[in-house]
Amino acid sequence: MNKEQPSLLFCLLMDLAGYATFAIPGIGEFGDLIWAPISAFIFYKTFGGWKGAFGGLFNFVEEVLPFTDFIPSFTIMWAYNLLTRKKLTPPIPIR
Repeated sequence: MNKEQPSLLFCLLMDLAGYATFAIPGIGEFGDLIWAPISAFIFYKTFGGWKGAFGGLFNFVEEVLPFTDFIPSFTIMWAYNLLTRKKLTPPIPIR
């Protein structure tokens, strides 16, 4: 399945939302328990296929584990997709 690439702004905002759980002192890790499954589901729906499934699982674990919130999962996948996309070559004209 060939999904459209999400925007960089969307990915940055999703990573920022993951960091935001630490904005209110004392609820950082509790907020992560709530945010982790939501973020993983959004990740899967955004990227789809095996990348979305693997990335969603990675994103879930990254959000649940302490001291790993700094990893920008959405932005890393955006960059990976950008760097690995296949360039379409124009067809050779037949004369």
